[in-house]
Amino acid sequence: MDSTTRFRNPGTHLARGVFTALKIAVLGPFAVGKTTFVGTLSEIPPLRTEEVMTRASVGVDDLAAAPGKTTTTVALDFGRLTLDEQTVLYLFGAPGQGRFEQVWKDLLTGALGALVLADTRRLEESYSFMDLLERYGIPYAVAVNEFDHAPRHEADALRAAMDLDERTPLTLCDARNRASSTRALITLTEYLLSLEPA
Repeated sequence: MDSTTRFRNPGTHLARGVFTALKIAVLGPFAVGKTTFVGTLSEIPPLRTEEVMTRASVGVDDLAAAPGKTTTTVALDFGRLTLDEQTVLYLFGAPGQGRFEQVWKDLLTGALGALVLADTRRLEESYSFMDLLERYGIPYAVAVNEFDHAPRHEADALRAAMDLDERTPLTLCDARNRASSTRALITLTEYLLSLEPA
């Protein structure tokens, strides 16, 4: 699977010297902070496909962890981050509900890797995303988004609770904070670089 795109003529949407685009997927359950994470890191106004939740979502979307939530992503979130004069990183945030599984698969096409966001109040809801990535052979890291008033745990305890492979990176982050979100992205990037042959 090709994880980079090369541009012959970047045009007006990118700086003239940009010739490589890298793609990272951001996955995780409903209301875990994917839209916030992509928006926090994007250097451009992020593309969001948020729609108002209707009565049809009652009993389908669990709002226990986010009782004030009134919108949901129905396709994707998209952001861009310039890494250097020749390279940009595209972030694709996926909707979290299981009914969008085909969208998850589509967004993974061409992805260099993925970041799975998790919430300590419902860690088990992130497992299906890790399973999907493992089935597709896409390397990933896990970032536990530390919500206000959510239980806090040491990384080692979280790793044990999630039964993560010892090679899978785990980090804590606040998706609202640019420095914290950047550290989570760097954790994934360093892992991806470690997988590249010397």
